[in-house]
Amino acid sequence: MSDWLRTTVLGLSAALVLAAPAEVTAQTPVAQLLDRPAPAEGEPKSLLDEIILFSYVEGSYVGNFGNTSAHNVNDFRFYDHDAGFTWNALELSVKKDPSERYPWGFGVVGTAGSDSQKNHSLGIFRDLDDSAPYYRNTVKYDLVEAYGSVLLPLGNGLTVKGGKWATLIGYEVYESPKNLNFSRSFLYTLGTPYTHTGVLATYPFAKWLSATLGVTMGWDNSDNPNGYAKATGQVAYTPSDTFSITTAFHVGPEQLRSQMHGHVNQRWIVDTTVLYTGLPDLTLAVNFDFAGEQNDPLLVAIPGREQTDSSWGGVATYVAYDWTKALRTVLRFEYFADPQGVRNGNTVPGHAVDFFGVTATVQYRIWRGLVGRLEYRHDQSTRKAFVLQNFDTTPSSYAQNTLSVALYYQFF
Repeated sequence: MSDWLRTTVLGLSAALVLAAPAEVTAQTPVAQLLDRPAPAEGEPKSLLDEIILFSYVEGSYVGNFGNTSAHNVNDFRFYDHDAGFTWNALELSVKKDPSERYPWGFGVVGTAGSDSQKNHSLGIFRDLDDSAPYYRNTVKYDLVEAYGSVLLPLGNGLTVKGGKWATLIGYEVYESPKNLNFSRSFLYTLGTPYTHTGVLATYPFAKWLSATLGVTMGWDNSDNPNGYAKATGQVAYTPSDTFSITTAFHVGPEQLRSQMHGHVNQRWIVDTTVLYTGLPDLTLAVNFDFAGEQNDPLLVAIPGREQTDSSWGGVATYVAYDWTKALRTVLRFEYFADPQGVRNGNTVPGHAVDFFGVTATVQYRIWRGLVGRLEYRHDQSTRKAFVLQNFDTTPSSYAQNTLSVALYYQFF
């Protein structure tokens, strides 16, 4: 283990022992920042109570027990850099949901830092010549979300949202402090979109059941170079405050017209998340995806291959326990299947590979909004998929082990 990692781990350990914990709210109304009194029970919220702020800054050290692949990035985890200190993100989010009193809403989220390069949508700070997994040709700032919304007086109330917004797909999100672990899962980095640009309509059939349908420009796409509209949607079942099941989908052609050769090749994904928080201090979650693409370009390019449709999917389970108001531990177990080897970018397309991962995270609220995370992660594959040798781009290992130290400060 390198000297910087030893020093950082020891420093964080001392801080965890000596620091006094403090509460911090996840998201803060503007009225609270201005010390305005909260509305009485049963009274409608004021406009300033409905405008919600969220902001944080995060930095990290990530140590690979071997060596990282190109650009000092851990394989299949291109948010996690092994190149000394990384300034991951600085975010400011301002959002308001429509309400009966104020039937309009909006959302604006701006970010800066290395994470921004990975979140870019095609057409907003990213062009076709800058692709996964490194996105090195783009700026380190982003307009991750920018949308307007309105509540229409139809039945129980129909909410329509238009602009750029975070995907309905998946359990993890682009904002690290809102995730249980510091590193993102295989499902997040290899299997799902991050944002969409388009229109959504949400209707609550009951307090415990709502449905959303919409049209997008595609996976992480605000430009839509192929001109096709894509469909997305979600059904949310929330019978109680402690249990929910959400199922979402996205379907439509993502390839350029020149790649489809007169066909309309669909890419589809179905995602389900089950969340349970009914036991004291315990959070249980499971997220699984099934996805595929017709005439995948990587398979079409293989001479003589007849089966050119690809598929992928996996499951991630989370167990988090809050030992105190300040101390939380999290275990994540995950499995990602890449039957045609088209999603990971390291193995030869056309050959199956499966990935397994175990992540253990200790999180401690050090002082006010300052939170430290210490995380160990073991990744395993059924083929040599990890590049752990210097000056080599050929996968040389079935496994990858990393130790991460991350600090973020949540302003509000």
